[in-house]
Amino acid sequence: MVMHPTRTDATVLIIDDEPEIRHVVHAALRSTVARVLDAADGRTALATVKAQTPDLIVLDLGLPDQTGLDLCRAIRAHSLAPIVVLTARHIESDKVALLNAGADDYVTKPFSTSEFAARVAAQIRRARTARPGTSGSVEADGMSVNFTSRRAHRDGQAIRLTPIEWAILRALTADPGRVYTHQQLFDAVWAREFGDARQYLRVHITNLRRKVERDPTHPRVIITEPGVGYRFGMPLTQDFA
Repeated sequence: MVMHPTRTDATVLIIDDEPEIRHVVHAALRSTVARVLDAADGRTALATVKAQTPDLIVLDLGLPDQTGLDLCRAIRAHSLAPIVVLTARHIESDKVALLNAGADDYVTKPFSTSEFAARVAAQIRRARTARPGTSGSVEADGMSVNFTSRRAHRDGQAIRLTPIEWAILRALTADPGRVYTHQQLFDAVWAREFGDARQYLRVHITNLRRKVERDPTHPRVIITEPGVGYRFGMPLTQDFA
């Protein structure tokens, strides 16, 4: 049973060239968010992202002027807002490509409007708030992360983390050395039981390692425990004052 999400003051941008789909998404989010913006093509969408800074973006892959994957990458270069992709594709490699392009989540058509609204609300909530006990900062192997200010550095150079990447780091650093199974980490980050935990995590962990590891091919910060899950591998310097 999907619970009805609490209404927020968030702004959501819907990018879809089909008026019928935009109408369905509007209806699904009417009681969840304060404002919904529309864009029917990639050019308008990117201009809206820059001008309106939406809190979340709903992106359909079938656009008239560019591919959804290309637009997802372009949006991610300008915004860290969560991106939820609407897709009719069921092939795993296509879904992995979406996550690699910067999407935070995807919803496969046809979809339940109540589940969709709940997933959008969860993404907005995750992007805005830190989990209890994970404020402050941590340092390990040249990586420094401040969860309060949402700033991260690798060997003194600023790095940009997506909301999902922040959530993964928060979960792993909350209990350094603990091995999280794929499902435990998936539940902690996405706060739901449905979805392919291994697939989501594999893609997002790979992208996160590219940012926080000195050598992503030989990770020292985020360690894979084969067949089990992941753990934070380095001793932490913590400041939760």
